[in-house]
Amino acid sequence: MRSASETVKHLLIINVIFFLATLIFGQYTYDLFALHYYESPKFQYWQILSHMFMHGDFSHILFNMIGLWMFGSPIEQMWGKNKFIFFYLSTGFGAAALQMLLYNFQISQANDFFLNLNIDSSVISEFYSSSRLPSNIINLIEVETLQSAFSSYNSVLVGASGALYGLLVAFAMSFPNTQLMLLFPPIPIRAKYLVPLLIGADVFFGFSSYSIGPIAHFAHVGGALTGFIMIEYWKKNQFNNKRWDQ
Repeated sequence: MRSASETVKHLLIINVIFFLATLIFGQYTYDLFALHYYESPKFQYWQILSHMFMHGDFSHILFNMIGLWMFGSPIEQMWGKNKFIFFYLSTGFGAAALQMLLYNFQISQANDFFLNLNIDSSVISEFYSSSRLPSNIINLIEVETLQSAFSSYNSVLVGASGALYGLLVAFAMSFPNTQLMLLFPPIPIRAKYLVPLLIGADVFFGFSSYSIGPIAHFAHVGGALTGFIMIEYWKKNQFNNKRWDQ
């Protein structure tokens, strides 16, 4: 295991500072820096960036920071600081974009029902703030549609996982035959096999009802997909392995 590279060290420190802020200031920190749905009154433009440094609990930040250290350091050492930062932030933005598209789709489904039923805008606003609707309206709309729309509107996106999945893709494409050790079960597996398995699991859980905890699976997929597209583009333009700081 290589020592942490310079930018990775800075990212680790920033993430820890944000996490300590959540412990000190609590929900106020999440209201301010977690990424809210763009039509939510809590949404602020800086959240598109700041949510990447927020985490829900100790295990969340612990595993993300271990991953950032393990996979980010060799990538930065190969690419250089500028290229690494550009890639890391871009995959984080891509992760958020795909997750927000999912939220938008789920909310749009409910809004289409509201539009067809000529529901007053004040009633709709009350629903998204409190989940309350008149019983005569509830009976006309699928419960799952309402639940998904309310959950999506009020969801918050936090964590470095989206950008981390971008790094996982970069690592697997750069060092495909590197042996990695699974935790459960503790068996070795090459990076070129492990990363597709992880992404496939996120796709499965994202489309099913078997998700383990409140995990933004499509943010993981978005980060991985953005990373893959960027690397493929760089390959075609012959500067995939070139450093940007030279």
